[in-house]
Amino acid sequence: MKFIKTTAAILIATAMGVTAMAQKISSTQVPAAVKASFGKAYPAVKTVKWEKEKGDFEAGFKQGSNEMSAVFKADGTQLESEVEIKTTELPASVLSYVKQNYKGAAIKEAAKITKANGEVNYEAEVNGKDLLFDSAGKFIKAAQD
Repeated sequence: MKFIKTTAAILIATAMGVTAMAQKISSTQVPAAVKASFGKAYPAVKTVKWEKEKGDFEAGFKQGSNEMSAVFKADGTQLESEVEIKTTELPASVLSYVKQNYKGAAIKEAAKITKANGEVNYEAEVNGKDLLFDSAGKFIKAAQD
C-alpha cells in the first residue's frame, strides 16, 4: 500500500510539473484579443509560434534578424518582450558574475527583456539555467531552463 501511495504521489507531482511547463499551441487556440495585440505591436511579423504557460500566451518570432518573443495575458495585455542579443551586449557585471560563479562555463544564449512598464532585465543561459539580472547587471535569480 505504501508503494502505491508513493507511486501516486510521484505521478501527481510529475503531472503538475508538466502542466507548469510551456505547451505549444496552434494559433486557433490563441484568444482573439492576444492575436490583435500582437498584430498591432508587430505588424510586419507573419510567422509566429505560440506557447501557453501559466495562463499567459507567448509568441516566438523573428523580426528582421532578431529572434524575439512577446508574452501576453489572455485579455491581450502585453507583459513583456524579449530579444536575443550577443553575449558581448550583456552588461560587464553579468559577464563578471558568470565568470566568478560558473567557472569555465560559457553563456549559451543571452537576451534583453523589456517589461510593459519599461523595466529592463537581462537573461543569460548557463549550464541549463536561466540567470536573470536587473538593468545594471545585478543578479536576481536562477531558474532551470
